[in-house]
Amino acid sequence: MGAVTDDEVIRKRLLIDGDGAGDDRRINLLLKSFTKWCNSPGTPEEGFTQYQRMLGILAQCEFSMGKTLMVYDMNLREMENYEKIYSNIEQNIASAHEKIAECKKEIQRAKRIRKNRQEYDALAKVIQQHPDRHETLKQLEALDKELQQLSHIKENVDAKLELRKKQFHVLLSTIQELQQTLENDEKSDNDDNSQESPAENGE
Repeated sequence: MGAVTDDEVIRKRLLIDGDGAGDDRRINLLLKSFTKWCNSPGTPEEGFTQYQRMLGILAQCEFSMGKTLMVYDMNLREMENYEKIYSNIEQNIASAHEKIAECKKEIQRAKRIRKNRQEYDALAKVIQQHPDRHETLKQLEALDKELQQLSHIKENVDAKLELRKKQFHVLLSTIQELQQTLENDEKSDNDDNSQESPAENGE
């Protein structure tokens, strides 16, 4: 037979003691009452009254045990839910890293576009210093169109980068809220356990 785990010990203790309201004391009282009832030379009416009282105590113990099992199952479901939340957080973090990498690439592209634009501006100034010629005008028009296209591309890249920054900020805020919720739940569970322990010791 394998070793009994701490969870099994706690679960058996809860099944005996219920929610800490003294179910173990009720069981002891029930055993004592049963022993007294078996050995009692009293009248049938007294025996029946004692029998009804034992049934009442037994019903209370069964009710507490059922309630404890429901709480235990609910805690298991909450643990599964927390595991799903952790998994989603990990996936969101991985996705955030990918988006950051994409944003860095877009920033590098924007820098290259800016550098090219500066070079085109310098070239345009050099061209403008030369006498007007038909071919020069064509080149200037072509450069102007290219500059407009590059400017449009830069605006799109800047807009996309700003959107990624906002999305990443919302993602980080959501992760922090989830982590804070989990920490509060864990702290609340620990506080509840700390309050139940003195009650059990007192009984």
